[in-house]
Amino acid sequence: MTAQTAETRAVEAANQAFYDAVETSDLDALENIVLTGPLAESVSVVHPGWPVLRGRGEVMRSYALIMASTDYIQFFLTDVEVAVDGDTALVTCTENILTGGPAEDDGSAGSLVGGLVVATNVFRRTSAGWRLWVHHGSPVLAEQEEGDEGEDGPEEPAL
Repeated sequence: MTAQTAETRAVEAANQAFYDAVETSDLDALENIVLTGPLAESVSVVHPGWPVLRGRGEVMRSYALIMASTDYIQFFLTDVEVAVDGDTALVTCTENILTGGPAEDDGSAGSLVGGLVVATNVFRRTSAGWRLWVHHGSPVLAEQEEGDEGEDGPEEPAL
């Protein structure tokens, strides 16, 4: 295994640990994944539809709020691409998200809703391993059907 392959796998594992922590509402696990130290105030997140949040404290509060108000969330990651350069790694992916409300009175699953978000995650290498520095998620508002391109190229999604 080459060093690049080992680093790529380590970044992929850190990326998956981030999504696992959010899925399981494990704030302690998320605390271990998000960057600390001298760059903690430069940590940032853009949740779909939210403004930019800056600083580790603000970012962690946002995840605590999301976890407290989300009964069920599951991520199926596709189109994952990893690039490593020195102590920084970039991950792009599509988050295929399934969320749901509380369970019904009879114990059956509540209503489920699916959505697509394209995400960019930036990781920083630390002495403790790869840590999340930046997360930016943007909702996919429209899917491009084959043959929908006009003479001037693809149509813009409706807002």
